[in-house]
This record gives sequence, C-alpha cells and structure tokens, in this order.
Amino acid sequence: MALETQLEETLFGPRSYAFALLAYNGDEPAGFAVYFFSYSTFLARPCLYVEDVFVRSERRGRSVGRALFLEMFRIAKREGCGRVEWNVLDWNAPSIAFYERLGARVQREWLKCSLQIKDLPAEV
Repeated sequence: MALETQLEETLFGPRSYAFALLAYNGDEPAGFAVYFFSYSTFLARPCLYVEDVFVRSERRGRSVGRALFLEMFRIAKREGCGRVEWNVLDWNAPSIAFYERLGARVQREWLKCSLQIKDLPAEV
C-alpha cells in the first residue's frame, strides 16, 4: 500500500512519474485522477494512460468523473497523443457503462499482464 510520502515524492517531487488532477466542490475535495504518458510504436505517438480515477461517494453522479476524464482528453489532444487508455475490472458494470457513455470501447480481447518487482526472474 502506498504511503502519503511516497505519493508526494513520485507525483509532486523533482522527478514526477505521473500527474494528478484534483477536483473540488467549492473548497471540498470531490475526486482525483492520476495519469501518465506511454508510447505506441504502432501509432508512433505518445498515449495518455489513466492510472486511477476516484470520486467521493457523495459526489458520484454529479459529473465529477466526467469532468476529470474530459480534462485528461484535452491534455491528450494538446500533447498529440494517439489514444487514451485505462483498465476496468470486468465485474465493475457501473464503471463500464460510464466509460461506454464517454465513447470508450471495452476491448475484451486484450489481457492485462503484470509482474511485480519482487517476482522478477532471479537473473535480473
């Protein structure tokens, strides 16, 4: 689990690995989005990858998530990205429906692969 100090360093430190958008309702935090840039050799262009979006439960259904995504779409367009990508768990029907309303196509043919650093092959 990430610690607050780790988030501060990697998001807001001298060498940021990702970017954060913060949404407010007046002075009250309403949600956030974290994104970073990847690269597509197929498109020969950068891509914006959405790592995380969170909207406080009492603010859901009030366009906070939509506003966060629209801002990331604007950033992707401004930066010349070829696409915006993110993952969603297959059981999360409300989020899938929300993403489809945004115009996203759920790509069920792609499987996500990951490997934690602690599990790297011994020769690394």
